[in-house]
Amino acid sequence: MSVITTEAIRARAQARTRTVARARSLVGRAILHLVLIVASVAMMLPMLWMTSTSLKVSGQEWVFPPKWIPNPVAWRNYVEFMEVLAVPFYRYVINTLTITVFATLGTLLTSSLAAFAFARLRFWGRERVFFLVISTMMLPGVVTLVPTFLIFRYLGWLNTFLPLTVPYWLGGTAFSVFLLRQFFLSLPYELDEAARMDGASNFWIYYRIAIPLSGPALASVLIFQVLDHWNAFMGPLIYLNSMHKYTLALALRTFQNTRSQRVNYLMAASMIQVLPVIILFFIAQRYFIRGISVTGLAGR
Repeated sequence: MSVITTEAIRARAQARTRTVARARSLVGRAILHLVLIVASVAMMLPMLWMTSTSLKVSGQEWVFPPKWIPNPVAWRNYVEFMEVLAVPFYRYVINTLTITVFATLGTLLTSSLAAFAFARLRFWGRERVFFLVISTMMLPGVVTLVPTFLIFRYLGWLNTFLPLTVPYWLGGTAFSVFLLRQFFLSLPYELDEAARMDGASNFWIYYRIAIPLSGPALASVLIFQVLDHWNAFMGPLIYLNSMHKYTLALALRTFQNTRSQRVNYLMAASMIQVLPVIILFFIAQRYFIRGISVTGLAGR
């Protein structure tokens, strides 16, 4: 009888321990979710304020406490903002789109070629050259600003899109090369060996095997590059002089300098600028997250 009682007491104690552990786990998860929700709302506040202000009529932008839901909703701000610009708005969009498309294509092509060479080919000094390439990521952009400006001025490329696109066809960026190399390293070498036994060249392996398997990594590079070039400000500011060649970021800054009192118009213009990249991210986020996770785990 005493043995049964002892076992019952022990089972009851274990059940109580499991209940306490489960309760602690639930409380921990609840606190974690609460912290994440608060942090998410805090990070979304600027975006929500920008959206709300872009739809307010003049005079309601700085009302305190702020009205998050505009009344009335001024959709016309998006049209009237374009009408007060010195240059047609579509010109800024075309300029930004041209630079973004050509620079991104150049980065995807040349960075993937360089990354494939560093990951799949064996040649003397490969690791040293790769280390030299990624070490350029440590250089602040302002360090190379004056030399590159002098080179482009010597070439007669100022006030053209060439300084903003051509360099990306000469190797892309060091970060893109690094990201794609890490992904290429994760591919089985048996694929290369089997292709070479069938007489395939290195370029054939790159084009028919490595690239089709690298969708997530290429999507990650694409998103980074589109974000970088679509929102670029310093490069266009330095190399572009004519307003007809300004990008959206420059047009936005010019509008802010001349009509800073029209905050609702400024927020409408900002929404037009950020909306395409947000849509792109949501479309490609699955590939983006997968590409980042794979390249982060596949170091050799």
